[in-house]
Amino acid sequence: MKTIAVIPARMGSTRYPGKPIAPLLGRPMIEHIYKRVALSKALDAVYIATCDEAIRSAAEKFGAPVIMTADTHERASDRVAEAVADLDADLIVMVQGDEPMTHPDMIDAAVAPFKDDPELGCVNLVRQIDQETDFHDPNTIKVVMDQSNNAIYMSRQPIPTLAKTGFGQTVAHKQVCIIPFRRELLFKYTHLQPTPLEQLESVDMLRLLEHGYKVKMVPTTFNTQAVDTEADLARVAKLMENDPLLSSY
Repeated sequence: MKTIAVIPARMGSTRYPGKPIAPLLGRPMIEHIYKRVALSKALDAVYIATCDEAIRSAAEKFGAPVIMTADTHERASDRVAEAVADLDADLIVMVQGDEPMTHPDMIDAAVAPFKDDPELGCVNLVRQIDQETDFHDPNTIKVVMDQSNNAIYMSRQPIPTLAKTGFGQTVAHKQVCIIPFRRELLFKYTHLQPTPLEQLESVDMLRLLEHGYKVKMVPTTFNTQAVDTEADLARVAKLMENDPLLSSY
C-alpha cells in the first residue's frame, strides 16, 4: 500500500494563534513534526497542508513540500482530504500540526494494522493518561473504548467518571493525533454531514462514530504532549531537549 503523511496546519488556532511556526528549540515547531514524521520507514512521502502563506514560507525554508488548501475548513480531516485529492496513495496518515513529540515508530505502529485487515478504515493512536491535570484539561481529548479497542466516545471532558474511584484507580486514555485513513474512508468522511457531537466537542473522529463507522484505537507507550498553549510549548521544550531523535535531523 502506498502510504503518505499529511500534516494539516493553520495560523488561526483559537487557543494559540500562530503556533505551527512558534520557535521550539531553535526551529519552527512544524519543522520538528515534519522531520520526525519523515523518518518513518512506513511512508512514501510527507506533505504539509495549510491555508496560510506564513506556514508555507516557513515550510519551504526547511524543504517541506506544501499543498495550499481552502481557509474554510473547520476540521483538520477535511483539510487533509482536500490536500490529497490529486495524490496517489492508499493510506493517508494525518499527523496534527501540534504534535512535535511525534516519533517515527508511532507512525509505523499506526499503519501496521491495515496490512492484516482489509476492512479497517481508520486508526487512532491512544495512550494512557498518567497525570490527573491532563485528565481534566479540555485540550486533552479523552477516549473510552470497547473490548475490541474500538472507540466508543471521545470528549474534552473527563471520561470515564471518577464518581466511584479516584484518578489513581481509574484507567483513562487520551487520543494521540496520529490518524491513518484508508483513502476511501477519508473521502467518505469529508462528504458526511457534520454531526452534533462533533461540533459540540470539536473532535473530528466523532463524525465517523456518529455516522456508525468504527475507529480502531492502537496503544502507544511514547510520551507525547500536544501544543495547545504557550505553556504546553514550554513543557514540550523541556521534554524534548535531551531527546536523542533530535540528532537525526
